[in-house]
Amino acid sequence: MKTRKGYKAYPLTAAQKFHNFYAPYSPGKEILNVGTSLTIEFELNLDELRKAIYKAYERCESMRARLAYDAKEKQWYQYIVEKEEREIEFVDFTGRTMEEAEAEMTVWTRVPFDKEDMPMNKIVIIKMPDGFEGMFIVGDHRFLDAQSLIGFMKDVIELYCNANFENIPYPAQMRSYVEQVEKDLAYENGSKAQARDRAYFRKLIEESEPIYNGLDGRKKLEEARAATGNPNLRAAPTVSDSMEAAIDVFHLEEEPTKRLMTFCEQQHISLQCLLLMGIRTYLQKVNQCDDVSIQVAYARRATLQEKKSGGTRIHSFPFRTIIPEEKTFLEGIWEIRDRQNEVFRYVNFDPVEYMSYRRQYYNPPQGMNYEIMSLTYQPATLKEKGLTDLGNIRYKTKRYCNGYYSGGLYLTVMHRPEDNGLDFSFEHQIKAYSREQLEYFYYYICKIMFKGTERPNLKIGEIIKLV
Repeated sequence: MKTRKGYKAYPLTAAQKFHNFYAPYSPGKEILNVGTSLTIEFELNLDELRKAIYKAYERCESMRARLAYDAKEKQWYQYIVEKEEREIEFVDFTGRTMEEAEAEMTVWTRVPFDKEDMPMNKIVIIKMPDGFEGMFIVGDHRFLDAQSLIGFMKDVIELYCNANFENIPYPAQMRSYVEQVEKDLAYENGSKAQARDRAYFRKLIEESEPIYNGLDGRKKLEEARAATGNPNLRAAPTVSDSMEAAIDVFHLEEEPTKRLMTFCEQQHISLQCLLLMGIRTYLQKVNQCDDVSIQVAYARRATLQEKKSGGTRIHSFPFRTIIPEEKTFLEGIWEIRDRQNEVFRYVNFDPVEYMSYRRQYYNPPQGMNYEIMSLTYQPATLKEKGLTDLGNIRYKTKRYCNGYYSGGLYLTVMHRPEDNGLDFSFEHQIKAYSREQLEYFYYYICKIMFKGTERPNLKIGEIIKLV
């Protein structure tokens, strides 16, 4: 077993290496950063909040992670330090505008964690111009994903409230990140489960080649066919020549969100299935193609150990469906649900190996691919269990852009803390898509979902004509 500074050192898992796969191509290492603020409409005791943050660090191994590089092996390793003792600073934005405060936090988000043996995250206690108080967190995506970030912030709040309010229970213990890393590495080291998952995905890949579907139709595919002289080409450029990125967010109000959630409960499906149906039906409409493939992020947090161990666990795979227009909207959703349930059983597999095998098998031209976008639905919110005991204290969360994105388009759908409505957050390469294009896309996703949930027995072709 390797050691570093007296601590056991472990190789990176497949989920962590996935980020190392695209990072070298970015102009800046900050492409790995995830920045978020959480603020509450409440006057906080800053010393007590610091204590809660330190205690949360103590309880969460992945937030105490460090990286080390073995030059001989040309491989990164990770280890967990015993304690976080660094200073947590306080920044008061009182007297400044919200735009100025958010601009400064965006700057913080763009400072990479690229040094060995250094912390892989930073926390700043903040007071916003609107009087809300809380914290800003930026971390390296190799040790942080949306669910672990929410879990950590929730732990800080519950620890603070337990120490400062009556009748707020002490939060349940976190689970060991190291134990989970050991499990993941055992799976990746030639296990029977890995062999089974590899066989499943290879069979899926070999069945037939996917086809590119553009946000604005088949123009790029036809141009790629003309440029290569191959009229049967099924791939096209999915990114621009610049990784410079922005985040544009569109808000769906509370009442229409409730209608969508009620439909999902009645039909026993996840909102992710409904979102996939909305997206694929739009692409089916504008490309006049029943064969649609979208990259889908899977959180891999089924067990309590996985949910509470922190770190990053996202594996992303293409999700392909061929659903003819003659099928009803509901039949389409059921097909998506059944295929999603099937895929879930195999998602521990290495997505980099998946993509490498598919590229080798179909050999699309360099710089061309099939999926134009990725989707993440994030059902977890801070308003779960213990936090419901705090009454109606309002709070806000906000994401900050690190400035770069390796893919063309990434849609994250999350529940808004103020009213539980949905935020559609589009991270996109600026040269690939404009805000106007994405607003149009968002409008039609919603239009299709509402038309389909109101009249689920309509045929997909009829919905396409109606919207």
